[in-house]
Amino acid sequence: MTDRLTHLEERVAHLERANDELSGVVRDLSERLARAERRLAMVLERLAEAEYAAGGTYPMTDERPPHW
Repeated sequence: MTDRLTHLEERVAHLERANDELSGVVRDLSERLARAERRLAMVLERLAEAEYAAGGTYPMTDERPPHW
């Protein structure tokens, strides 16, 4: 019985460590995604400004791709 309990405690400890590691990965990826979204928004804003400055009547970012 104590061997079984010890084995279960070891498994729980491993699972807790894995959970902590995966939580860190999710947090890091969430931060990277947020940065990428901010950068994309800046790029789209600059693209829209350039399109408008070039004489466009509306930003190219509002245009649907040809395959739609």
